[in-house]
Order: sequence, then C-alpha cells, then structure tokens
Amino acid sequence: METDESQRVLPFQLQFDKPIASQIKIAEWNPEKDLLAMVTEDSKLLLHRFNWQRLWTTSPGKCITSICWRPDGKAIAVGLEDGTMSLHDVENGKLLRSMKFHCASVVCLNWVEDTKKTMGVNNGNSPYEDRTARFFPPAPRVPRTAGLVPGDSSGTDESDDSFRELFDSSRQQFDILCSGDKDGNIYFNIFGIFPIGKVNLRDIAFHSPLLGNHGSFQLMDASICKMALSSDLCHITVLCSGMLTETGLGSCDHQLSGCKLDGLHCLVLDSTMFQKRKNELHQLAQQASNVEHLIEVIRKSIAIMYKQWSDAMHVYHEKFNALSSLIVDHGLDSSPQEEFLSLLGGARTSPPVHQFLVSSLGEAGLKRVAKAVSGAGKELQTIVLDHLQPAAEIIGFRMGELRGLSKWRARFLGIGLEERLIDNATEKAGMFLVQIERFIRILSSVVQQFSNFFNWLLKCVKVLMSEPSDQLLPFSSELVILFLKFLYDQDPVGTLLQDIQRDHIVEVDLETKQRVTELAYFGGFSDSEYLKRTLAKEFQQLESCFKEVIEMPLTTVSRRILCKDILPLFPVSSALNLKSAYFPVSISYYQEAPHGTTHQRLTDYTSFMVPDETFPNITNCIGVARGLIHDADNLKTGLNSLEVALLCIPDGYHCVDLSQYKEEQIVLLLNDVNTDSDSSGNACMMMVQTDALTFVSISRSSPSWNLHELQDFITCLHLENEKAREIPHSVVAPLAVSASRGVACVFGARKRALVYILEEDEDEDEEVTDSE
Repeated sequence: METDESQRVLPFQLQFDKPIASQIKIAEWNPEKDLLAMVTEDSKLLLHRFNWQRLWTTSPGKCITSICWRPDGKAIAVGLEDGTMSLHDVENGKLLRSMKFHCASVVCLNWVEDTKKTMGVNNGNSPYEDRTARFFPPAPRVPRTAGLVPGDSSGTDESDDSFRELFDSSRQQFDILCSGDKDGNIYFNIFGIFPIGKVNLRDIAFHSPLLGNHGSFQLMDASICKMALSSDLCHITVLCSGMLTETGLGSCDHQLSGCKLDGLHCLVLDSTMFQKRKNELHQLAQQASNVEHLIEVIRKSIAIMYKQWSDAMHVYHEKFNALSSLIVDHGLDSSPQEEFLSLLGGARTSPPVHQFLVSSLGEAGLKRVAKAVSGAGKELQTIVLDHLQPAAEIIGFRMGELRGLSKWRARFLGIGLEERLIDNATEKAGMFLVQIERFIRILSSVVQQFSNFFNWLLKCVKVLMSEPSDQLLPFSSELVILFLKFLYDQDPVGTLLQDIQRDHIVEVDLETKQRVTELAYFGGFSDSEYLKRTLAKEFQQLESCFKEVIEMPLTTVSRRILCKDILPLFPVSSALNLKSAYFPVSISYYQEAPHGTTHQRLTDYTSFMVPDETFPNITNCIGVARGLIHDADNLKTGLNSLEVALLCIPDGYHCVDLSQYKEEQIVLLLNDVNTDSDSSGNACMMMVQTDALTFVSISRSSPSWNLHELQDFITCLHLENEKAREIPHSVVAPLAVSASRGVACVFGARKRALVYILEEDEDEDEEVTDSE
C-alpha cells in the first residue's frame, strides 16, 4: 500500500510556487508567448515570464477592470473603471494609445483575429494593397516639443513609433477588439483602434421561442459579465444580468413571473456582417485609421506651432510695449509707429525713442528679441515642411483612395461608405493644402519683415550710441514702412494658428475675393471663402467632415448587429449582486465534428456557476450550455442543437473560478468549504470532460425552459474519479488558464502564485515546491 502511494502519479505538474507582493485580481496568459499579465488589487499591471521573472510594471492611475491580449501577443488592451481603454506594448509596457468610447466601467475585453486570410482571391475579391508607400515617404510623426531632450520618456516619439510598428504588423490580418461595460454597451474596434460597431443591450428587442411567447422583450438595466466573439466573426456570445421585461404583444408565459425575469441571461448576437464584409471593412479601417493618425499629427503640430510663435510674440511685445509707456510719460500724443516713421524719415530722434533704443531695449535686448522671432519662424517652417504638409498630402491621397472605394457601391455602400460625404471631405483636404501654402507664404513674409525691421533698429541703436555700423546687415526702408503699418501691433501668423475654438474671420480685400471666386469655380471647387478662414479653422472643417465619413459606417454596421437568440439561465435573488461581485463564468468556441458526421461545426460552450439560493433542489452546481449559436444550414441538418448540463461540485468543496480549457474540457478551481478565504486550508484544481456530462436537449420551438427541470440529470463529480490535484493553499480567483500554452496559474489567499503544466503529470515523490 505504501509502495503504491509512493508511485502514484499526480495530474498537473507543479512548475513552481512563488510568493507575490500583492493579491492579484485579474490574470491573462499571452496567447503566443510564455508571459503572464496580472493586475494587482491596487491596479498595477505586471508582466511576468513563465519563470516568474518580472519584465515590467505600469500603473494607469485608475482602477483597472479588465485586460486582454492582442491575438499575436504583441500588445495588451486594458479597460478602466472610467470607461477608458488603453493599449500597451508587450516589450516595455509603454502606453501606445488611449481611447474613450465607454462612459461606464469596461468590465470585459475580447480580441479576436480572423482565422482565414483577410485579403485573397478565393472569394472573388482582388487582394488589397495599400499604395500610399509607392508615392509617399513614411507618414510623419508628431513633432517633438521644443526643449525636450532626446530620450526623454515624456516624449511621444518612441510610443508613436512603437504603435505604428505594431499597427503595420497587423494590417494584413483582420482582427476585432470587443469591449463591454457594466451599462450594457459593446464596442467593436478593428485593429483595436478603429470603432466599427456598437450595441446597447438595453435597446435591443429580443425575440426567441425560448421565451415561450411571440412578443418582444427588452433587458432593463443590462450589465455585461462576459462576452466572446467567435473565431469566424459571425457570433457574439454575451453573458449579462438584467431584468428581462416584455415590451411587445404576445402570450406571456407563467414561468417568467409576470413577464419579468431578473437574472443571468445568455445572448447570441449575429455579427455575420464582420465576416461577409471583412475585406471592405479592412480596407476602410486601414485607410481611415491612418487618416485619424495623420489628423492627430496635424492637431498637435498646429498646437506646438501656436505655442512657439506665441512665446516669441510675448518676448517681442514684452520689450516693445515699453515704448508706449515712455511716450505717455513724456507727454507726447503719438503712437510708436509714428515715432519710428519719424525716425526713419530722418527727423530728430524724440526723447522716448532715444531712451527706448539706448536704455530700455539696447543692442543686447534687440538681438534677444530678433533671435526669438527668427528661431520661432525657423521652427514653424520646419514643422510645416516635415510634419504638417506631408501629413496633409497623405490625407489627401488616402481620401482619394476612399473616394474611389465609395464609387464601388455594390461592395462599399453596404458598409456605409457614403460617396457624397467623402467628396466633401476630399475637397476639404484639398482646401487645407491650399491653406498650408498660404500660411507658408505669410510666415515667410512676416519673418522677413521682422528681420528687416530689427536690422534697421540695430543700425539706429549703433548710430545713437556713436558706434560703427558699417558691418551691419542691410535693410529696406519700404519694408520697414510696411512692417510699421501692418505688423507692428498685429499678428497674422498667430491669427492663422489661433485656437480652433475661436472664430476669427480674416479680412480680404474685394479685388482678391473676386479673383479667388473666379479661380475657385474655374478649378472645380465650390468654396471661395477659404481666405476668410484661418489655418486652424480649415483644419477643424476637415476633421469635422472626416468624422462624418467614418460615423456613417459605424452607424450602418451597428444596425446590422442583431440579437439572434437569448437563453435565460437563472433568476437572481436580491442577495446576489452579479454587477459588483466576482462571478465565475467562461465562454469558448470550438470546431467539432458531431458523431457519425464529417461536417465541421463551430460549437459554443458557456459555463457558469449556479447560485445556491436560486433553486431549492440545486446546490453547489455548475451549468454548461452548448449549441446556442446556430445558422440555417445547421438547423436543417440538426447538427447544432441547444443542450444544457448540470454538474455538481464534489462534497466538501465550492467553486472559486472556472475556465474553458480545450475541446470538451473545463478546469475548475475549488476551495474546501471548511476553510476561510484568509486561512491556509486546502484547495483543489480539477479538469472535467464535458463529453462525460449528461446534456439535455432544449428544443428551440418549445416554451420557456428552466434549469430547475434538469435536477434529475445532474452529474455528480467525485475527486477520486476525476483528474484532480490538491493544492496546499486556500485559493482565490482568478484562475488563469492558457489553452495554447497548456498551463494554469493559481493564486493562493496568502499571496502565493502556483503555476501548473496541464499537459503533464508528475510522480508524487519527485514533487518540488519552490518557496523562494
């Protein structure tokens, strides 16, 4: 007997047992690498290797409520309590992009990549090629803020480069990031950044024979617990809580307690739009997301240009405003321009001008002002030529590409690519390029006139101080006169860059206006008022028109995401709050071939814990539903029937967490019922084969069903009959399982992390526990 026990094989090889500094509340394995992302109770995001070496730690400063890996494992999405989503680089944890689509806590994220090649000729469509690289250099980055030293972590260069690299690496494969919040909203984002669909579960009308009537229902106060998009992109399974209430006509079933049922429900949303139109959506997202990036480059470029020029003008006005005060102090009734014109005309230098040039300003002060204005002019020219103009040119090209796609109405009108809106946005892109050319000319003229004015003043200072002035730069008296008349107390450059929120009309003479009107109509443009708009205002119009372009596909696709079916799972008592407390649920999809057939089908598995207070005769049970998703072909052949099973946890244990593992396998994490969560008691991890469970078929044409009806078909689990391993710690959620890597991480109540290899077993006498 002793020999047999010593040679007993334990399931799930224990790799190591490590202490952790903080308790973990969320954990997810990288799908492609042996990396584990974890979120601590104080909302720090940690990344560990399989050997438990920590790679990096980052903190968003807000409560993290969900995480999800990009399918290729190169980035991680993070959902926050305030509705923000952020993308982080797997290499260093740097923030790549932050987005705010939700207004409530993002409670679940799911990132799915299309299992088939997005662009190909198999479906009769031409392969997609982004032609921008043929005609343009790489897209410009956001300009570096003046005064920021290279390598400064506060700069955006490195994160922007990392984001573009990650984005470019995924552009050939179609993927969708799904995000759900506690208010029942689901957003769908291509590449994780481009919103292409949204659904509010509280606004959807549900129709299903499983509700036992022919009316419609709505989910009041719906809150999402878990959701998963299928690998073929055609189905979205959602577990949510809420009050299911009848809103339409129909015969109410008595099992719905007066046509209202507050509980946990399983929904299936039809998202075949993503699969049928993935080529079109991919092309739209590729072009539009690049335009969005370039618009951000332009926005920040204009902001930086305005700041730099404003700083230079502040230095200029700070020095030259002193002349106005000196004129008043000397009792003269004249303006600084008149005094300078008098000096230029050869008249005697007035006392205030002499005091200003010799004492207040001086040669050193004049050179500082000249350097500030000249330096700002050069910085602005550099930003325009290296960032602003290239970004605008590429936007114009990409809008032209979208314009061409919109004319292919048979393919692109169905996803909301509206030709009229794109024509408008394309024209605005052209007008913005015209405004940039205009700005370059005005900036060059202003900088030249400032330089000429300062050259003249420097000569005046030298003459007044009786110093030699032969080596000074020449100046033009005519340009000095123009400067004093139009630029001394005006700022045309700053006006063109003014805050977008300010409405400023640029004055245009009648002759110029008539000429521009003729040229506009001759060139095919309908807009002849662009000279009255500032550069910032023109950009605002371009951005507004582009938003109209991309909002139409968002609205169009959202309308095509419909509820396909709904399965009420169990009612919820007032004592159980599914919205705040952690509730063990899991959703997965598998490709299966039913017995006796060769037809491959996609089967959904939804597992959930059944609260003990729900049904009087069902306690300590877990429910498993499969086959809720269906299509017309499967229903005709009977290949996809809805089935539900109940399994009872072994006596003496209760479920802490669960996870779908691989085909027909569920991993359960159990605690001893006699152990408090803070004590050092025992726990157990168990793997259950779902094909050994007793599944009961649910007819889709039958009246509403109830889990209570399955109490005679419960499968009771026993430790000695299942693949199970005892854990020498009391455990807490979450259970982190990776089907692709074949590992599981369990967290002890006393801040320990235990990593098990699910595919291998170990001899009991060779078990080694690393307690370092």
